[in-house]
Amino acid sequence: MKKIIALLLMLVVLAACSPPTPQVIEKEVIVEKEVPVTVEVEKEKVVKETVIETVVVEKEVEVVVTATPAKPQVPQGGTVVLMGHQEVAGLSPDDYGPDVQHVMIFNIHNALVELNPMLVLEPALAESYEVAEDGLTYTFKLRQGVKFHDGTEFTSKDVKYTYDFYRDPENATTIAGNLLGIDYIETPDDYTVIVHMAEVNAAFMANGATTYIVQSEYHKEVGEDVYRTSPIGTGAFKLKEWRPAEYTLLEAFDDHFRGRPNIDFLREDIVPEPSVRTIALETGDAHSAVWPLLVEDNLRLAKDPNFVVYATAWSSIKHFPLNNSLPQLSDKRVRQAMMYALDRQQIIYDIWSGAAKLAHSNLSHKYDFYYNPNLKQYEYDPEKAEALLEEAGWVDADGDGVREKDGIKLSFTVSVITGDQARRPIAEVAQQYLAAVGIDLQIEEAPVASILQGMRDCTMDASLFNWTYGELDPDPYGQLHSDGGNNFACYSNPRMDELIDQGVQIVDPEKRRPIYYEIQEIFVEEVPVLYIMVDDGYAIFSTKVKGLPEDDVLSSLEIYRQAWQWWLEE
Repeated sequence: MKKIIALLLMLVVLAACSPPTPQVIEKEVIVEKEVPVTVEVEKEKVVKETVIETVVVEKEVEVVVTATPAKPQVPQGGTVVLMGHQEVAGLSPDDYGPDVQHVMIFNIHNALVELNPMLVLEPALAESYEVAEDGLTYTFKLRQGVKFHDGTEFTSKDVKYTYDFYRDPENATTIAGNLLGIDYIETPDDYTVIVHMAEVNAAFMANGATTYIVQSEYHKEVGEDVYRTSPIGTGAFKLKEWRPAEYTLLEAFDDHFRGRPNIDFLREDIVPEPSVRTIALETGDAHSAVWPLLVEDNLRLAKDPNFVVYATAWSSIKHFPLNNSLPQLSDKRVRQAMMYALDRQQIIYDIWSGAAKLAHSNLSHKYDFYYNPNLKQYEYDPEKAEALLEEAGWVDADGDGVREKDGIKLSFTVSVITGDQARRPIAEVAQQYLAAVGIDLQIEEAPVASILQGMRDCTMDASLFNWTYGELDPDPYGQLHSDGGNNFACYSNPRMDELIDQGVQIVDPEKRRPIYYEIQEIFVEEVPVLYIMVDDGYAIFSTKVKGLPEDDVLSSLEIYRQAWQWWLEE
């Protein structure tokens, strides 16, 4: 008589509060047959009339769920206090430009994919994605079980709504250029999004797929203006309190899909004066400054054992965007003259303690693949500046020291950000350099939100701030295309538009590079902005903040995206 016996030995080790892990176990299926002999079984001599002789017939594979070891416990609770230098004017995905806003926005929201501190795209709300060979279809598989802060489930409809809203020309968003080329979006089920492109957009993964997702039903109900003040995302933190010019307070989201943050609150205080931000770090009243301190304080704290400091070349250029539509600023010879009139290297030495490099392009030198190293240079040459102004017809006819043409004085006003002690001295020194060649530069202060909107609307003359004109992807559509949402220079050049449009329609980086080389050549020749320097950026953290990157990083901003992993040790 034969019978089948399944022999299975399994040890299950339980670890408290640990997610289960599948484990593959083999089991043998054996056949018994009667054999009248005496055998030794498990080292004990046993006499039986029959014994089981094992014959392996087949092997089966069974997946058994066991528990994995628990992750090391870290202290829970507490508030990490950050500091910014200017008001947080809004918290919508469309407000992400200024760093002090971006840090709050990407802790409230998530995108399908997100950058890490090494500038590598990683899946976030998307579990995986595929790009068709022709570059015209992107298929995203979404994480399941993700919750928004109001408890509703994140699904494909939220992605479709977000992309459709922010790319709709009628909504006049600044980030519409990030979603260029989309034809339509398909959602075959709750966890699949298929983006169909009308034309290739090589920058889509870097710019479009990183768009932060809003809770669609809520956003549709309240509208963008209200959403900017009370957003609902899937991020590790949810908005608790927002006072634009004072502070923004975020609270840990218990149901965040990557797990509840270790800290209870993430707070960003608005402290315009860099010297006061330094004092707050040294006294322990704050843990980090999103916007850098005065350069000398950055360098000093970098040597202080009480702080962890990450030094990186920035992606942005520190520049004066100029309203190219103004009669006194519309001639490129005037703008070129100003570049020659400014001793930019001396500005770096005197005001920035040497902690920057001269800007020679719209791109930072850190993106060396697309960076054109053979561009026209503007050395300090006031005589050449005067010659260009004379050639352009600007002369000091009445002897007041200010040139004029057709009854218009060569004068304009630079609006600096209210309380910006770090950059205002650059405007004051530029004022002196330009006065020496007959150009009158006036200085006023205004809130950052007013400046950004005024420059976009071409109702302000000029400003002074840092901005990015291409980074991980070199596409500068938003800033240099005539239809760009952040075209602060009110700049329009048909050839520039043509090149920008061509650049995103080519996927091969080697074939794209010549296009971006020419874009930089036009930028340098036309000088739509006065580009001064690329900062050596410093991100400074108290050593009480743990869970920070252990190695060097390429982007200090992206460190703040990982706040959900931080903890405090007092």
